[in-house]
Order: sequence, then structure tokens, then C-alpha cells
Amino acid sequence: MKTLAMRLEHFNEPLVLREIEIPVLEQGQVLVRIDAAGVCGSDVHMWKGEDARTKLPMILGHEGVGTIEELKGVKTDINGKSLKPGDRILMHRGLSCGTCYYCTTRNKPWLCRQRKVFGINIPGSQPPFLNGCYARHMVLAAGTHVIKVPQAADPAVLVAASCSGSMAAHAFSLNPPEYGDTVLIQGPGPIGIYAVAFAKALGAANIIVIGGSENRLELCRHFGATMTLNRRSTTLEDRREQIYQVTDGRGADMIIEAVGDPSAVYEGLDLARVEGTYLSVGFSQPAGLCEVDFFRQVVNRNLKIQGVWVSGAQHTARALDLTLNNLELFQRIVTHRFKLEEASQAIETMAGREGLKVVLEP
Repeated sequence: MKTLAMRLEHFNEPLVLREIEIPVLEQGQVLVRIDAAGVCGSDVHMWKGEDARTKLPMILGHEGVGTIEELKGVKTDINGKSLKPGDRILMHRGLSCGTCYYCTTRNKPWLCRQRKVFGINIPGSQPPFLNGCYARHMVLAAGTHVIKVPQAADPAVLVAASCSGSMAAHAFSLNPPEYGDTVLIQGPGPIGIYAVAFAKALGAANIIVIGGSENRLELCRHFGATMTLNRRSTTLEDRREQIYQVTDGRGADMIIEAVGDPSAVYEGLDLARVEGTYLSVGFSQPAGLCEVDFFRQVVNRNLKIQGVWVSGAQHTARALDLTLNNLELFQRIVTHRFKLEEASQAIETMAGREGLKVVLEP
């Protein structure tokens, strides 16, 4: 039996439609028919050759919802639910080694230095060859964490929970705001929108978003943002004045950086209160040096700076729960839907910042 996949074979060139033999499953593997595959901003960086982890040829796609067609052995999801052909699942994108210091002693498998990720660092030349979501079918390795999802839920709405949502959930698990806090979010993309939703669910009184797209800022207001500041029509001083005004001159209790731009970091550190927290989620690849006045911005204000690297299955589960409890709201983030054969157009749509959440529906 054969299936189709769109492969990245040359950087900055259209993806190539390939017919690939579906292998005989090994023990623990699962054959999934892809129902929806998210096109992430990380995929754009990989397509451009900006991510050193990309080994060609590569089937991109680390955000996936699919229907099980075959299992080799007994498998349950992370909640202990038995799985069978016909069940729809959301896939957690990371595969950790399970034996290293970070997997065992620290119990933080997302920090595993041998961590593998579907569609990011498992090339299409490596068995079982169907290692990414830009395909009709995908073979999940033994040990892949999955979550059973309702058949009635639109799979295109769920895919972002496995990446952007999971990242935001990880950030909030590291430093949950107290009831009534002010949370400032830099960047109204998918991570930023999930951050707004989590901040509201956790009882933040003020939820402020800074961004450059009025459409995305408006969407943040639908999700619960109490103040939005367009960086294209305001100055640094304007934004600082308005944020300090609503926080009685203190600054934000917690700031989520979801931009991946060094200039955002310098601004954000100045907007945190004394003994506040700055959580950086947006840097998925190198973006150059960040200028920090360490005495004035950090030490003298007892500021906590926390990096947030990828996420674990528990974070994906929290993001999925948030999404399923707000399906009508999260439906709004899906701006474009493409067929599998239109994957190159989908990536170009993301690269041109035309879409918020772009999804392939094989």
C-alpha cells in the first residue's frame, strides 16, 4: 500500500509530491491517516534552511491530528484510554530518549538532548520514512504520546494545541499568575493568543497584548485581552505610559515574550514590575544577540528571566483541554485551509504573514 507526502527536497523551493510505500509496522508503531496538519512558523524557517536541525529530504509537519488505521500491539493514550482503529488522536510532537539525566533524574523529557521531533529532525530518508504530518499517512514511533479527541471536534482547530498551545501551557506552568495579576503578552500570534486564553482562565485582571497586526489584536480582545497596543501606531514611551498607568506605576507582574525578536526583549524587560517575571517563549531558532542592561533591568529590580524550551505531553494535554472547552472561540484562529498538494502555497502564506493558523487537510 502506498500513500502521498509533500517533501522538502531543496531549501527555498516548492515541496515535491512523492508516492511512498507504507511499511509493515513494527511493535508499538501506529499508522495514522492525517486529518489535519498545522503549518507552523517553524516550518517556514526550515523551508528557508534557517534551522540547522533540518536534514533533507524532510516531510515537514509536527502538528497533527489523525485517525488510527492500524496498531502493532496494545496502545493507550496519555489518559489511559485504550486505542483502536477508527479513533482520532492528537499527537504530541516530541520523542525523548527516556534514559538520560533530564528524562529520568530531572523528569523533564522536553529537555532531553537526544529528543526527536516529527517533521523537524527526523528526515524522510530514515525508516519508517513517513515521519512528518505533510502526508496522507504517518507512522508514529513506539512511545509516541497521543491523546484521544472527540470525533465531532474540527481537527483543524485542534492542531495548534500540540505546539503553540503546548508552549504557552509550559510557560504558565513555570510561573502561573496569581489571581488579579497583570499579564503582558508580546506578540499576537498563535502562542500569544493561547497565552491570552490561559491568562484569562487563571484569573489575570489585566491582560495586555502588544503587536503589529490590528486584526490579530482584535482577535486577542475576543479571547479576553483587556488592552491591546499596536506597536505601529504607538511609541515605546506611549506603551510604557499606558501599561504603568493601569498597574498603578508598578509594571506587569508577568510578561510572555512570543515574538522571537531581540528588540522585544529589551522593551519587555522595562515593562515588568520589581520582582516580576519575564518568560521567553518566542525564540525557536537563533535570532542574534539581545541587549540587556543587567543592573538596571534585572538585578536592581530582582527580576526573574525564564526561558521556555518546547514542552511535554502534559502541557499538550492542558492546551487541548483549553481548546476543547472553547472550540467556538479557537475556531477563529484558523484562517486558511489547504489541500495536501497545496503545501507550498500554505508555507508561502505563512511566510508572508497572511495567515494566523494555516492548516493542511490531506
